[in-house]
Amino acid sequence: DLEKEQLKTLRKVVKHFENGFPLKDLAQITEILKLCAEKMNQQEAFTEPLCDLIKLCGLPFQKKKLSDEVSYSVAVSESIAQLGCLMRVPSSQVRIQICKCVVSFYTTELPRKLLAGYQPTSANYKIQMAELGGLAETLVLSLALVENQLTEKLWVLKALQHLSSSGVNCRLMMKAQAASRLCLYLNDVDPSGQLLFRSSEILMNLLENTSKEEVVNQLSSLECVHALKEVFVDLLHGFRLGDRQLQHDLLVIATLLAENPAAPMIESGFTKLLIVLATFSEVKIPNPLVKGFKITYSREDFEMKKLLFHVIAVLSKNPSAIQLLSENDVMPALLCYVKPNQKPGFHDWSAAEYEELQLHAIAVLASVAPLLLDKYLSCQANTLLLVFLEWCVGQDSFFGQGNSFHGTGGRGNKLAQMRYSLRVLRSVVSLYDDAVNLNLCDQGAISQLLDILKYAANKSKEKEDAILLEIQADLLFLLSALCENNLHRKELFSYEGVDILIPFIQMDPKKLYSGLGHNYLLFSTLDCLWSCVIGCDVAEDYFLEKQGIFLLLDLLALKEKKLYNIILGILVEFCDNPKTISHISSWQGEKDQTAANLLIELWRQEELELGVERDQYGRIVDMKTPIASSFQKQQKVIPMPANCPSFAIMEISENIRAKLYSLLCKLGFENLPGLSAKDLVTLAVIRHYIDFKVGEVWGELWAELQEEFRSVASDEKALKVISEISEDNGRKVAALQTEVLERQHHQEIQEEKKIYTNIRAIHKQREMVNKSWENFLTRVSNYEALKKAKRLQEKSIEVSRSKLKAQNGAVHSTDIKGLGTTV
Repeated sequence: DLEKEQLKTLRKVVKHFENGFPLKDLAQITEILKLCAEKMNQQEAFTEPLCDLIKLCGLPFQKKKLSDEVSYSVAVSESIAQLGCLMRVPSSQVRIQICKCVVSFYTTELPRKLLAGYQPTSANYKIQMAELGGLAETLVLSLALVENQLTEKLWVLKALQHLSSSGVNCRLMMKAQAASRLCLYLNDVDPSGQLLFRSSEILMNLLENTSKEEVVNQLSSLECVHALKEVFVDLLHGFRLGDRQLQHDLLVIATLLAENPAAPMIESGFTKLLIVLATFSEVKIPNPLVKGFKITYSREDFEMKKLLFHVIAVLSKNPSAIQLLSENDVMPALLCYVKPNQKPGFHDWSAAEYEELQLHAIAVLASVAPLLLDKYLSCQANTLLLVFLEWCVGQDSFFGQGNSFHGTGGRGNKLAQMRYSLRVLRSVVSLYDDAVNLNLCDQGAISQLLDILKYAANKSKEKEDAILLEIQADLLFLLSALCENNLHRKELFSYEGVDILIPFIQMDPKKLYSGLGHNYLLFSTLDCLWSCVIGCDVAEDYFLEKQGIFLLLDLLALKEKKLYNIILGILVEFCDNPKTISHISSWQGEKDQTAANLLIELWRQEELELGVERDQYGRIVDMKTPIASSFQKQQKVIPMPANCPSFAIMEISENIRAKLYSLLCKLGFENLPGLSAKDLVTLAVIRHYIDFKVGEVWGELWAELQEEFRSVASDEKALKVISEISEDNGRKVAALQTEVLERQHHQEIQEEKKIYTNIRAIHKQREMVNKSWENFLTRVSNYEALKKAKRLQEKSIEVSRSKLKAQNGAVHSTDIKGLGTTV
């Protein structure tokens, strides 16, 4: 009787709240749900009212005030969490109703009728409360309860599918090991196919909304990888569109697993299967792994092919997979695409599809080729690439589609094909393998690469973009790698190569900040100059003839810090050619700046950045360590093995001072033109750079000995003498600097005196001019003064006459009759 009364009361509750529960009553409803669940263990009659109450939980909750959503948030989240806990009730009907209730959270259906004075909660309120209550984690754990009941499992997966659209829920699901649990269910029997579809979508949501590494780690067990492989093999023989789409999802997951070295992809055979699939249509060798598999050249097969190519690229980063790549003909398969596009729809793909696959395959080849050099050479890949590059610069009627990621910049041309082919060559040439590089050069690669470089440079004049700049930089790198340390190849490069390099060096400096890659191109040019020109007399002389040294110094004068090292290095190497010094000495920059002045300026700038101590006039301050940087002085003594360079030695390669010293040594330290007293002060330090550096090394040696040993008297005396000599060198240089400054000061005083003397002479001249003018005005305005001036003039003339007269000579009058001018 009591149970009947309880059931009757429950029906009344259901009837009363048929349009949804008010927020304020949810705590009591939750208690009722708990009691019903307990009663069900004894009486199945409570199943129906329990299901009805759960169903009502799917309707929007009702609130009186706007603040109710916040006020009752804890109670609501606990109520929704309790729904997940009810999955423990051993009733299929209850479990399915709970899942239906959760799914209804994501529908926007409004209740038919509201309680008086109430309004529905916001559309996302239940979803937020489900996140707060941790419902997703509980449902994942409940999968263990329904693993043998397909219908219930499908409903749980449907609920999880909706919940996994949220990042918060995905993180909760991962706490319950959702990824590995779902993966292990993939092979369960399900005629409807819903289990695989929902599980794969949940896995994709987990990958999208949580840490990929965490998901991959959960899927990296041997059981999970086997399950994925078996499902993937089953889907290979499917013919429905849904099967192909699921296949793509699983391929994405497999790719992520392949990136994890800890995943047993090779041990499970999954890696080999994927490699065989990727090369299936190109190699045409029967393989039992893909027996019965056919490519239909549909859009889905096209997407699968791209994913498989991507898997190959990922596997190339795993050393353990290299043997499989070699054994399963990956190299010949990829090289099938290194050939001209003969006609639209070639190989049963559309023109756009084939071009996309071709570019993708060549891009993958750039990753694989360096790992399989023997296969690369045996397949004559160099020949195929050079022929393909020749087609790329040809004038046939082919026009690229440029629709794909790899086809960027390739619409209406063959630049995309050229770009990725050069990347393949770059990847193998950068290994500096003699067999590969010799094979290339024997086929005339240097001449061909120069022709392509001219073609790209001309194209770049029409329209400059990042793709063309990258192509040019890659070509320059290839030439650098092929010609380095080989005189014959440098001679092949010489005249034509230098003519191409000169315009690159003359690049407008403003372009370095364009963001397109001009800076990369300039560095590649300088690297090519160093590798292909220096060391070959013919090339060096032609470069000098083209005024290349002047261009390098112009570039150095821009004071772009990142260029200092490579330009100075090139100039130092060029100085081995006796003709170079005269070119450097005759260079003039802006405001008639000389090369010596520029080098000394760079020295001062470098010392300023290193924090070397100098006074306001640039003189040495610290006599013991005159050229030590502030960082160097802060370093403590660290005993080093004999084969390890000390800090004073390593510091030489970390700044440009050694290169500047070398250049000035070549130029000579005497009679350098265009130097000020400030320059001469700096030059005194530069001249003794080696002496100071030797002193630093001895100082480090002594400090290390004192740290670890107690030196004998004779050694200590010798070290003290060396230290004193080093310090004396510093004092001598400082005295020389002071002498230079005093001489300059004396010269300035003398110049100042000379200027003042000139000023006095000018003033005296002006006074004489003024006095002459005043006398003239007096004579003009005063007749008596004029007559007096006349008399003085005549007297002066008379006095100037010779007293001895010629006896028979003619006498001439000094007056001109009728003259009316003023004396």
